[in-house]
Amino acid sequence: MSDREIDQLLVERVQSGDKQAFGLLVSKYQRKLHRLLARLVRDPAEVEDLAQETFIKAYRALGSFRGESAFYTWLYRIGVNTAKNYLAAQVRRVPVSAMADLGDMEGAEGAERLRDFDTPERQLMTRQIALTVDEAMAGLPNELREAIILRELEGLSYEDIASAMDCPIGTVRSRIFRAREAIAARLRPLLGTRADERW
Repeated sequence: MSDREIDQLLVERVQSGDKQAFGLLVSKYQRKLHRLLARLVRDPAEVEDLAQETFIKAYRALGSFRGESAFYTWLYRIGVNTAKNYLAAQVRRVPVSAMADLGDMEGAEGAERLRDFDTPERQLMTRQIALTVDEAMAGLPNELREAIILRELEGLSYEDIASAMDCPIGTVRSRIFRAREAIAARLRPLLGTRADERW
């Protein structure tokens, strides 16, 4: 049985009045949702509140969930919209971190061994690249930032992103392309590449 089928069964149990089934969905997706929201909103306390608000909204709306998209896509859409509403209310731009969650890295011992071969210059360049990507993502319009986060950091398919962002797949592809181009433009001076080059 696939993840999606398991989620659908849990949703049906919740719709039949089984509140504990929703607890299983929360347990399954809490960490992923938290990571997504943390990339959109920097304040950890606000991220906690937004995650809780997202699950509350999802629970209240679960009666209308028909399984046309995967449950996590539907949940992410609620989470992204909740974060967007929060950011709009703050009337300020919040930078997004492009750094990977170190807690999710696999093979940490292998990464430690690889790090031993890094020179100080290479480590500095890596930090500069990460900072430049971080700044470039923070400067993207919201719809481009959301699309690139869902694709590159969350690993969602174009179809799932289209569902989560409530737009056609062509629009998703365009947004991701434009986001990548904007980030690449910021990296070119650092990497010494021309506009027609790919790295």
